Amino acid sequence: MATVNKDYSVEEKLVGLIKLQKIDSKLDEIEILKGELPMEVSDLEDEITGLNSRRTRIEEEINGITEFIEGKKNLMKESEALIKKYEKQSDNVKNSREFEAISKEMEMQQLEIKLAEKHIRDANEELGEKVKALEIAKKQIGVKEGVLNHKKGELEKIIVDTEKEEKHFKKISDAAREGIDERLMYSYDRIRKSYRNGLAVVPVERDACGGCFNSIPPQRQSEIRLHKKVIVCENCGRILVDADLNDSVAVK
Repeated sequence: MATVNKDYSVEEKLVGLIKLQKIDSKLDEIEILKGELPMEVSDLEDEITGLNSRRTRIEEEINGITEFIEGKKNLMKESEALIKKYEKQSDNVKNSREFEAISKEMEMQQLEIKLAEKHIRDANEELGEKVKALEIAKKQIGVKEGVLNHKKGELEKIIVDTEKEEKHFKKISDAAREGIDERLMYSYDRIRKSYRNGLAVVPVERDACGGCFNSIPPQRQSEIRLHKKVIVCENCGRILVDADLNDSVAVK
């Protein structure tokens, strides 16, 4: 913030604060128009990123299971080829010892085939579950992307409709801040952050604070109208100004 060189009167300071409040309230109205859309868009984007990561992980698992099944099928083919080989060899055995050795080898390969078949059945069951999970993830992504596109469209329309106005008010807000001393600016920003409606400077209306509606005594109201010092509401801490001064400050 630029250093304020000029010594402003209390009334000039109050006018500067009123102007800044009205400008910032205009910016607040634009943010209200956007509502929760920016946060909703961000949350949906994060959710879709998570779902895409899940889809990728499931696809990798499906590929791994498919490769495992193919490996077991190849193992079965090798075992079947060996069984045929041993069957041919059994026709030419010279003694019972050779016959028993070949028979054991054939039994071993048959067991390998049965074990591979079991592994393939189990893997196919797991594969079916993964395929279902993948379809669910894809549907969820599709639904979320549809909602995201709709929300983005709404937000973009608001941004387009308010962009020029928002830039204008941000520019004059920065300019207005240049004319307010650092101590007052700190108090103003602190008070604004304390309330959801962002009101730090409020007029006295119907003998009450325009922020918390707490009653303001007549003597206090007289002091406010004199513009001799910056007066805050004893109940909510907002900066109080008289209605006439507040109404005299216009923001275009």
